[in-house]
Amino acid sequence: MSTTTIAPRRSGLITTPAITGIAYTLSWIAGLSVGAPSPEVDSGGTAVVSAFAGHSAAVTAQFLFTEGLPAAGLAVVSLALARAAGRQAGRGGSAGVAIAGVVAALISFIQFVLGVTLAGTSSPGTAHLLFDGVNRLDGIKMCTLAAMAVAAVSTGLLPRWLRFTGVALAAAIVASGVGYLLLIPSVATLAYVSGPLLLLFVTGTGIVLGRRER
Repeated sequence: MSTTTIAPRRSGLITTPAITGIAYTLSWIAGLSVGAPSPEVDSGGTAVVSAFAGHSAAVTAQFLFTEGLPAAGLAVVSLALARAAGRQAGRGGSAGVAIAGVVAALISFIQFVLGVTLAGTSSPGTAHLLFDGVNRLDGIKMCTLAAMAVAAVSTGLLPRWLRFTGVALAAAIVASGVGYLLLIPSVATLAYVSGPLLLLFVTGTGIVLGRRER
């Protein structure tokens, strides 16, 4: 008598891209929930030191959850999408997604390192340089993320709703990136629009890739 073994059907959420995409948003939510001070992007060193005084643990935790851990998430999801696009003939954008995603991840990690250093400094001069550097790097990273979103859309692997999200993300995050790069508070507040779009795009892409791998 012969027996047939039926392998259990694996959920599309139990894959590396999907888990990473979901963890990306959860990490950001955790980071924004720690209650760390948030000075204006053009704040001087004295104002930054005053705002962060007594909050070094919260500031460190926020940089960990919004820059450190998400750096890994960006790299994993962007490289997974690039591999998926590269496996199918005629699909473009794989190199662009990989390069932009990895560059954005590296910038995010550098911001994490600078942020942890910033959390422990009491020198206004040093605080000004670090805070200025973190914000301007954020502007560069946002423009890089816009490039990643455009390249991801061009692969043709994403569903229509996620392609629309990617286009909206590219437009919004470039605008907020200009605010951070040039230290213009009123423009930088557009991050309240581009931020949720980024979380939706990265998490959605991870889940879509997970379902493809299922």
